[in-house]
Amino acid sequence: MVSPILPLTLDAVELRRGGKRILGPVSLTLDGEGITIVLGPNGSGKTSLLRAMHGLEWINRGHATWNGEADSVRARQAFVFQTPVLMRRSVLDCIAYPLRLDGIDRRRARDRAAELAVSVGLNATLDAPAQVLSGGERQKMALARALIRAPEVLFLDEPCANLDMASTAEIETILARTRDAGTRIVMSTHNIGQARRLADDVIFLHDGRIIESARRDAFFAGPGTLEARAHINGDLIP
Repeated sequence: MVSPILPLTLDAVELRRGGKRILGPVSLTLDGEGITIVLGPNGSGKTSLLRAMHGLEWINRGHATWNGEADSVRARQAFVFQTPVLMRRSVLDCIAYPLRLDGIDRRRARDRAAELAVSVGLNATLDAPAQVLSGGERQKMALARALIRAPEVLFLDEPCANLDMASTAEIETILARTRDAGTRIVMSTHNIGQARRLADDVIFLHDGRIIESARRDAFFAGPGTLEARAHINGDLIP
């Protein structure tokens, strides 16, 4: 039996850019099930935290430790960016691309991609170039591409930031279904309503540091810090 890649432990992690600290020191342990929502104002370090956890950023100080060897861990997690990465391929072949990288033959990869496309509502666009998709369709394609390897952990950076309400609702439905199927999700958002709808637990960032972490109900019932209270009330953070 293959061991899970969680827990992920961040121990006093710091990121610096141009000599300036943009994140940290941050210490946390990611384990268990559900959706963790990362909240905080613009510039608080939400994207940097997700990128550090996923391994996209060079950690200047501290350590990020998964339960497994680096190559195995990398193959069993996925990241969806706020602006989806598009390739000059059909929607079907964009979704199938990770499996092709893994050496799976084209027919099997495309069959699996077609199943995922149907599950996210893209069955009518399989042969269309990815570039012609709407914003919501592009994000659904990116989600399907991320999920095709059945990752244990899925990171999402503000996936609904530029979407209308209908597309946002569709993405949230897919994420809830993905969580219920056992994928651990860590997602940043600026949308308080979305955080209330999706979160199992909340991490609140300010000035590159975690200043509050709690289960959803406890967090929204009464944040323990002035900064978090101001943020969920829509006020300027002192």
